[in-house]
Formats: sequence, C-alpha cells, structure tokens
Amino acid sequence: MSGCGCFRAPSHLVSDTFSHKTGVIMLFADILFLFVFLPLCLISYFVCKDIKAKNAVLLVFSLIFYAWGEPVRILLLVLSAAINYAFAIMIELSKGTRKAKSYLVMSLIYNIGMLAIFKYTDFFLQNVNALLGTSIPMQNIALPLGISFYTFQIISYVIDVYWDKVSAQRKFSDLLMYISLFPQLVAGPIVRYETVAREIRSRKTTIADFSEGACRLIVGLTKKVLLANNLNLLVELMFGVQKTSAGTVINIGDSTVLGAWIGVIAYAMQVYFDFSGYSDMAIGMGRIFGFHFDENFNYPFICRSISEFWQRWHISLGSFFRDYLFYVPIFGKRRKYLSLFLVWFTTGLWHGASWSFVLWGLYFGFFIFIESLAGKKLLKRIPDVIMHIYNKIVIVLGFGIFYFTDMSQMGTFFKALVGANGNAFSSETTVADFESYIWLFLLAIVACFPIVPAIEKRIKSLSYYGQGVAVLIKTVLCCGMLYICVNLLVDSFLTNNPFLYFRF
Repeated sequence: MSGCGCFRAPSHLVSDTFSHKTGVIMLFADILFLFVFLPLCLISYFVCKDIKAKNAVLLVFSLIFYAWGEPVRILLLVLSAAINYAFAIMIELSKGTRKAKSYLVMSLIYNIGMLAIFKYTDFFLQNVNALLGTSIPMQNIALPLGISFYTFQIISYVIDVYWDKVSAQRKFSDLLMYISLFPQLVAGPIVRYETVAREIRSRKTTIADFSEGACRLIVGLTKKVLLANNLNLLVELMFGVQKTSAGTVINIGDSTVLGAWIGVIAYAMQVYFDFSGYSDMAIGMGRIFGFHFDENFNYPFICRSISEFWQRWHISLGSFFRDYLFYVPIFGKRRKYLSLFLVWFTTGLWHGASWSFVLWGLYFGFFIFIESLAGKKLLKRIPDVIMHIYNKIVIVLGFGIFYFTDMSQMGTFFKALVGANGNAFSSETTVADFESYIWLFLLAIVACFPIVPAIEKRIKSLSYYGQGVAVLIKTVLCCGMLYICVNLLVDSFLTNNPFLYFRF
C-alpha cells in the first residue's frame, strides 16, 4: 500500500499572513522565531547538563511556542496528553485482557471524537442541511492549530503500547514534551514514539549533529522563503488571484492554456517546497537537540509511478495510514482493495472538511488501484519515458483538484487546461508574467531532483581532502542562503509569507 501525502490549503483559503482566528502564531520562517525564540531556547537548553533539565526546557519552550497568541488552545493539547497518558498505562497494566482492548477503544473514541468535533462539525451540518432541507446554523468552531498532527501522534503511541511495541511512558512531563515538541508539532512530520523513546531518556548533541542540524534548518528555510513563497506569487498571477477588501477572488476563467498549465505546475512545486521545507526545518532542529527524526520526503517528483510518488511524499503520514488503517481486518477477503479506497477516502478527508478533498483522495486512490491491478512486472515493461509522462500529468492534475475547492471553479480550470474556456493558448500578459519568474521556475525544477546530494558525494570522493572541501562549500552556501532568506523575510514577511497549515 502506498503512502499518502499532505497538501496545503490553497492560499486563497487561508490567511496570507500569520494571523489565526483569535491570535498570532509563531512561525519557523519568522524573524522573531529565528533570532529571539530559537536562540533563547538553545542557550537555555545547552546550559543544562542533565537530561531532565533539558527536557524541561524543551517542554516549556514548546508550550510557549504553541500557545503564542492563542493560549487557550494549549489546554486541549495538555488534556489530550493527560487522558492518553492514563489510557496507555491502563492498557499496559491490563495487557492480555479484554480491559486492554476496552481502554484502547475508549482512547480512540476520545481522540477521533475530538478531531471530529473541532474539524468536521460544520462539514457534517452542511451535509445534513443539504440532504434534509434543514437550516441548522453552523457552529464555526475554531480549529486548534496542529490538532491533526498531534492527534495522530497520540493515536500511534497508544496503539503501539497496546501492540507491545513500546512501553507506556510513566513520566507525564516527558510524554507531554514528546507530543508538544515544537520543531514538529504544527506542520509535521508525524514522529512515532518508538522513534524517539530512547532519546527522550538519554541523548547528546555532538558538533556534527549541531552542524548538520543547522545546515538542514537553513536548507528548509530556503525552500520555504526563497522557493515556495515566490512560487505562490507566480501561481496567483497565472490563476488571476486578486485580493480585495471583500476577500480573495480567483479569475481562473480568464486564464490562457499556457497560464493554467504554468500555474498548476508552479503550485505543485510550491506545495512540495513549502511542506518539505518545514520537514527539513523540523528534522534539522530535532538533530540540534539530539533527536533523529525519520526522513519525510525523498524527492517525490523523480518517481516512475503514482504509487512510488506517494511512497516518497510525506512518508510519516503515509506510513501512519499503512500501519494503523490499511491492515484493519474489516473487509475480509477483499481487504486489500477496499482498504486502499478507505485509506484514500480518509486521506482526502484528513486534508480538509470538504467533498473536494475526498474527490482528490479517491482520484489518487483510483490510479494506485489501477497500478496495483496491473502489477509491478507489467509496469516495468512500459518504457520509462511513457511512465514519467503519465505520472507527471496525473500528479499535476491532482494538484489542480486540490487547489480549487469550489467545484465550478475546478471545472473552469480543467476547461482552461485544454482551451475549452474560449481563451487563447497564450497571451502577452501570460508570457510577460512568466518571464519575470522564469529563473525561479527553472531553479525550482532543478531543486526537485537530488542533484546537490550527488555533487556533495562526488566532492567527498575526489581526494583525501574531499570531506573538508565539501564541509567548507556547504558552510559557505548555508551562510549565503541564510543571508538571502533573512533579507527576503524582512522585506516581505507581512505580504508574502503564507502559513499553509491552518486546516491541520
């Protein structure tokens, strides 16, 4: 079974700044975070000598990070941690009995129930009103930031305790630290407890860890600030996005064929660099603090099939659905294919409370189903060129489905792709807009391939001094990238630094 991914809500559906409902959130791509919060955290952390004090520092700073601008949401996180802390211990103490299964079921009901209440209440009411002709008012419940991520982490922890893969954490503060750890709390990756269980109790940061972590942090920041943020501007130009005092308007009906294709390709790369950038920053900061998080992206656009694409995209979420949902024995002999569609239905719904997201999930589920029927042997016999053309078109069109949550706009977009909207193939405006971003567009394409790791490997193999040369080049490049990112953040933070994960 293939993994599943995590796209963002399009920029017209979320705030383009850092505001969220009732408060202001702290972002990784934020001067305040980079030059105040993170340095203070690092100083406090490395001043401490024993692991208990270090964990306490991380817990305090993680809670401050999460509660920044909206302190009330921290209560839900702490409550969820406390309830599941108790359930996990009760499961372990009653291992092998019916009580253990009962505690597991109660934990799942609570976790899924809380996610459903905060994320899907209005979606449910909308469908009830549509089906029954009622007019039940929407509740407009504010979605706690990152609830989808930390709920999945909690679920994986409790289930792993039930499966005897990990021991229940008896120190509540350490479990809360694991759940609230700020590098990965808001935007992932979904870190399994078994991945960091040993490092929670004992870890140290070497000079190599700090260096590699800092470099990874800067690389992720560059993906976000230099590539993703500026690709967002190109997408808005190609899709005719206009921001007014009354809201955001998308004039996709005015798009040329070339503009529609450029826009959706740019959007695909924007999502990749944004989310993989946050993952890189999370992995880098984790490394600085002595944690070794699993990789979350593995150059997905070099894939040969749709199945391979999702094995390379948001690996932590894909493995979660594979391990905790796909193998649930509820479909009998037809479990393989029915579970596959259940996974992709759930994946779509996880990304947003709308039928358009369900459509997006089932769209990819369908192609993975077809590839599964065909079998690996048949797919290998198809020429690489054909496979790459096929999967890239399917992937790009999938991004189009995800972007346009309004079905009418989605239909207009697909018409624009084939010129069925009555517009020309291209125009002077389309060409001029694209030319102003062409070098960014080309740079983004190049960055989608593992070229830099290949160059680094080659440099290291050249001579006895290759390792030192590679480190020197990496250091210089990281310093240069940090300088560029800081300048871009200072110039455009309030106007073009969208945070893409409010729906999670």
